[in-house]
Formats: sequence, structure tokens, C-alpha cells
Amino acid sequence: MKNLLDSYAADYDRAEENLSGKGDDQSSIHYPALFLFIGDKSAEAAEQVMAMNNKKWDNSDGVMYFQVTTQEKSSASAPPSGVQGRSSSLTQFVVPKISAEQGKTVRRDLYQEFQRNEKGLYELNMAMHNISSAISQYGRLYASFDRIHISVITRVDDPLNVLVPEITLLAGAILSQSFKSVQSDLYALISERESVGYSSGVGMAFLRELDHIQDPSYSYTANLHVTEEGLSIPVHHSPSPLFDLVYMLSDKNELGMTLDHELQNCYEIISHVSLLKNRKPRDQVYSANNASYNNTSFKNNLMAESGRQGYVSAGFSKVKRPHEPIALTVLYHFYHGLLDRMKSKTSLSVSERLEFFGAGPATLSAMAEAVVPSVDGLTEMQGLMSNNISYAAIRGMSMFEAEEAVFGSGAGAFFHTNYVEAAQRRLDLINVAEDIAKAVRQGLKHHDGISLFHVRDWSDEANVSEGVISSLQTLRREIAADLENARGELEGLREGRVEDQPFQRVPLMDKHNLRGFIRYLFGSVYARKVEIVKLEMKQKLLLRYERELERLHRQYKESAESLDLLMTWLRKAALDSISRTDGYIGQNIMEYYEVVTEDLMIQIESKRGNHIFFEEHYLGEPMKLLEQGLVVLTEKLISVCRNLLLTSPHFALTFEEELLQRSNVTINYDNKAVLSKDELFKRLYQTLEDNAAIQLRLYDYTQEHRYVEKYLFGDFDSEFIRYAFAADEVSRMYRLGCLHEKRSSGVEKLNLMGGFHPEDLLYYRNGKMYYETYVDNGYEFHGIDLEKLPPLR
Repeated sequence: MKNLLDSYAADYDRAEENLSGKGDDQSSIHYPALFLFIGDKSAEAAEQVMAMNNKKWDNSDGVMYFQVTTQEKSSASAPPSGVQGRSSSLTQFVVPKISAEQGKTVRRDLYQEFQRNEKGLYELNMAMHNISSAISQYGRLYASFDRIHISVITRVDDPLNVLVPEITLLAGAILSQSFKSVQSDLYALISERESVGYSSGVGMAFLRELDHIQDPSYSYTANLHVTEEGLSIPVHHSPSPLFDLVYMLSDKNELGMTLDHELQNCYEIISHVSLLKNRKPRDQVYSANNASYNNTSFKNNLMAESGRQGYVSAGFSKVKRPHEPIALTVLYHFYHGLLDRMKSKTSLSVSERLEFFGAGPATLSAMAEAVVPSVDGLTEMQGLMSNNISYAAIRGMSMFEAEEAVFGSGAGAFFHTNYVEAAQRRLDLINVAEDIAKAVRQGLKHHDGISLFHVRDWSDEANVSEGVISSLQTLRREIAADLENARGELEGLREGRVEDQPFQRVPLMDKHNLRGFIRYLFGSVYARKVEIVKLEMKQKLLLRYERELERLHRQYKESAESLDLLMTWLRKAALDSISRTDGYIGQNIMEYYEVVTEDLMIQIESKRGNHIFFEEHYLGEPMKLLEQGLVVLTEKLISVCRNLLLTSPHFALTFEEELLQRSNVTINYDNKAVLSKDELFKRLYQTLEDNAAIQLRLYDYTQEHRYVEKYLFGDFDSEFIRYAFAADEVSRMYRLGCLHEKRSSGVEKLNLMGGFHPEDLLYYRNGKMYYETYVDNGYEFHGIDLEKLPPLR
């Protein structure tokens, strides 16, 4: 169920952000791009960055993703080493794993194994060539094929990052055969949650190597390029920093706050920085105060007087219409509204409710009449064999004694067989369960206002006010009283003297008078017995109906509880989704969309009929869907919600207008506390800025060469972005630009800050202690000679 709801919310979010006709469109990158993930710990980054790029870029199909890892995937067709195969543009290359017994020299051994493993190096060459060929197949997706952007992503505490220079240079050398220029950036990810002990020592070792490869005098030559025949070709890197820019991103921001979602924000930054540096220009809005990103200018502003290149970090935030919480909240309120309609009171009387179950008094009487043989059959009893006795002999007897004298037990036995037992057999043939079920099905079909909740309530013995069982019990008590009276009357009749009975007698005609007695006996005494049998059958029938209704109640109570349970699940899913949004952006979602959803349901019902949602074309009968399970019912609910509700213009408002209406939903129009648009913009602006804190903890927050640029991603013509440009225009100390995108669902903000160096990081200061301790205890972190590395600062 959770997967179904998550998928529904994500699909709606994706659809809304991709709707070119409803306000949002996708960006495109200008040059081809390769994302190179190095290390086992970069697997999550690969997955997340791929998903983000696919969602945001309309030519993302041509973007390549390559991961170097030691973790082999279980696949029957996978080679033992080298390329593991591509999945959604991700190619994995497996290098031999170093034994845990070599813990003190893992990084060094990985480096040395890479250098001497000619077969592995050749396979890596082939994998890179395959990537280059794959990129060329998507040439039509790009505006230019002159340059390729390589983004190298690694965790600083991943031992495999010891190979970053070699893998980067090899990739650049092979790709330079197809492109005029290759631009490489490094994204170094820091997880400060895990920066303890050995992990911190590895991270510190990488930062020291990074300081080395980013030095302006850094050069490199090695036989990395290997041909099919095993010939080696040297790869050269002339003196210059290896990477165009190095971005350092942590799960702890510059304020020292650790993120709940760990490195998720860092992955957003990687995707947006890549777009910022490589965006295909289109429909750009030119304005005097709208600065476009200039990579050369940005780099120059990070340069120290010594010529040492500064590093970069960034912060990212977004304010957007919370599509996923909205989708789940509307689904919950829609379902809640359906249940309210299903539970609404009806105007049916008690007798009408009894008829709904096929248990009306007239119906039950007719059924009882039908099971008892006709009283006309009593005439056949006159043919029973009688004893040779005269009327004169019985005239002074009671009716009971006279019957015994004339017929013995024969008349009673005949009646019991042909009436009592016959009636019982016919009664046993009646399938009360099926009759009630059929009546309920027909009733639900022909009465739009009756639902399974009414069936549950009406069949509840404890529900005296609405239930029908108490009425059946009252009727059964009345029949019991009638039976007692009828049996009493019969007993009185049978005790009466024969000569006192009102049948015709003729003096001196004994046989005639005897026949008159016999006719009277069957027409009076046994006719009453027939009526008693009818009452007994009706009583038994009522009892069976009561028991069956009790069973039916248990069945429908269980179904009703399932429907109520689903409502609980949907509410929880909506609230959980709301809780994951920013507090300000997620305010009043429940309250606002309760009103919106109910209004929409009423509008649809007024146009198409009150029962529109329960028609077979939409939801159908909930009871039928329940038979297939709650998942099937939820799928139907989602389908109706998507097609009937979420297509309404209510869900096409700009995010500013939607948030303004939502902010004021609980406030009366004449209340002075109503939020104005200017106040809303002010809060949104501050929310964006607060949440875009730089994702890196520096030892000195105001370092000397701190340089800042900020970029908005959104519709430059929107009121909010114009407000953002005007907010601090006079006092602004940073460069501000907007990447114009036709979108109405929200605004994103990317803050770039650069000019610092590794030693400025608090992570560096803390890791230095661990690094030196491990080195002093015989740990070897580096593949190259220590003399080549810059000293610790």
C-alpha cells in the first residue's frame, strides 16, 4: 500500500513539473555530459543525481553515468571484472577489492594494484571508449559537440578516491579524441556523521592529495592509455590544476546544522551546478540586473594573490507547490467525502428497511403460507379408515376422545406427515442467506443512497434505533403470543363435548351425524392446526432471518472496518508527506484542500448526478472492489482522483497564488491578520535564503577570499522573482542571476560561495588529528610518495 501511495504521489509530482502546457517546462544542457562516480560510497549519489537530471533535463537521455566500484553485482552474465553493463545510462566498472586484512594499506594497495593490473587497465580503457561511442549516438540532443563536461563525484572517505587523478585523466584523454575540449569538475562529498577514526583519516588523506592535484604546478605523465595489443600510450597533464573547479559539499551546513536528509541537498546542488555551467540558452530574459553565470569570471574571483585556486561550496533550496502532499491530501479528503456520503442518513422507515432485506412482514407471511400445504388438502383426510363406531357412542365424548374413538392415531399421524413434516421440508429448502444476499444486492443497486454502512447499521442487533433485528424480534414475540392463543383455543375446542359442537345433526340418522362430525373435525380442529403450523413456520423463519442478519452484520462490519482502516492509512500517508515539507510551505494543506476537494465534489455531483463517483465507469460498488482487496480499491480511488479532481483549474494556480490562498484559508476575510501578497513574498524570500545555507562547515565563516554568487531558477517574469531582485538591490554585495524557466510550480535558489581552501574546513582541522595518529601507527594512506604531497597546513 505504501509503495502504491508513494508511486501515485511521485507520478503526480513528476507530471506536474513536466507539464509544458500548464506552466512548467524542462531545461536542456548545451554540451554532452559525463558523470563519473568513484568509490563504493558514491552509489547513492549516482542513483539520486541520475533521477534528478532525468526529471529536470529534457535531453537527459544522452547524459552518461559511470561508476568505479569494488562491489560486484550478482549477475550470471556479468564478467568477473570490468564493465558490469548499463542500466538507465549507468555503467559500472569493478576493480579488484583489497582484503580487509590489509586494512592499514588499503588506499596504497588499491593504487598499486591499479598501476600493475594491465588487464584491468585495458578493460577500463574499453569501458571509456564505449562511453565515448554511446555519447556520440545522442549528438542530435545537444546544441554543440565541441566540448564535454565531466563531473567527478566521490566521497572523501572512500578509499577508491586514491584513483581520482588517474581515472579522470584517462577519461579526459579518451574523450578528447571526440571533443575539442574537456572540462572537468570535482564534487567532493563529506559525511560528517561518519567522520570518526579511520574514516576521518581517509578523508584527510584525500584532502591532502586534492591540495596537490589542484596546485598550479601539478603535472602528471603515466602510461594509462592501453591498446588492444597491450601497447601503452602515455597520458600527459601539463602544469595546472587537474579540475576546473572543486566543489566541497557536506551534510553539515555552514551554521553547523546536520541535515535530516543527509546528503540529499548536496545531490540537488550537483545537478543544478551542472545545469548552471552547461545550460542551453533559450528564451533568456535579458535585464540589466539579471546576471548570467560566467565560469571564467567566477574562477578569477576565487583566485588568491599567491595564484592558488580557491574551492567552492554551495547551498540549495526551493519553494514549490508541494505536489506530493497535495496529491495524497486530496486523495484522503476525496475518500473521506465518499465515506461521508456513504454514511449519510436515509429516510427509509422500519418497514422499508425490513423490505430492503427481504424480511417485511407481508413477505415473511407469504413465505410461511407457501411452505404449508393448502388447507384444502384436509378433505383427503375424510378418506382415512375409521373404526366401526356409531355417533351415539361418541356424542357424549370430548372432541379429542371422539377423534381417538373414530380414527385412533391415524388422523394425527396423517396430519403430521402431510402438513407438519411437509412444511418443515419446504422450509428447509429456503436458502435464507442467499435470499437476504440477493435482496441486499438488489437494494444496493436500486437505492443510490444506501451503502454497506447502512447494511452494517441496520443489521446490528445492538442498534435499536435503526436496526431491523429488534423489529423481527418484536414480530416473533407477537407470533409467539398468537401461537399461545391459537393453541389455547384449539385445546378448548378439543375438550368440548361433541354434542355441543355447531354441526348439523338429523334425528335417527346416526351415520349422517357421524359424517357431519368428521367434516366438522377436519374443517374446524385440523384447519386450526394448519394455522398453527403456519405460525410455527413463520416463527422459525423469523428466527433464521435474525441469525442470518447477525451473520450478515459481522460480514459488513468487517467490510466497513476495512474502509475505515483505509481512511486511516490515507490520512497517515498525507500527514507524513506534509511533515517532510518545509513548515511554512506545508502550512494548512489539510485545511485548504479539505475545502477545495469538497467544493469540487459538489460541483461534479451537481453536473453529473449525486451518484457519479459510484458509477461503474468511475469507482463502482465499493463492496465489489473490497472483494479484490484494499489495494485494488485504492487504485480505483487514485484513478478517479487523478481524472476527475486533480485536473481542475484549482490545481493550476501559480505556487505563489496557491500558497497565499492556503495561508489564509483559516482566517476570515474581514480579519486584519489576512496575509498580503507582499508579506507572503517576504516570507518566501527569507525561507529560500535560510534554507540555502552553504553545505560546508568552515573554521572561519568570514574567510578572507569569500566570494558569493546567487542564482534563481524560475520564471523571471513572475511577481515573486521580480520581488527577489528588488529586495536588497541597493545593499546587495553578491552577484544575482536568474535562469529563466517557464514554470509556475515554484522557484529554486542556488547559492555559490568560493575562495576557501581545504585547511579552512572544520573537517580538515578535526581530521588532521586522526590522520597524523594513524600515520604514526603504521597506516599508509597514499599511493604516491609523501614527498610529492604538500605539507599539512
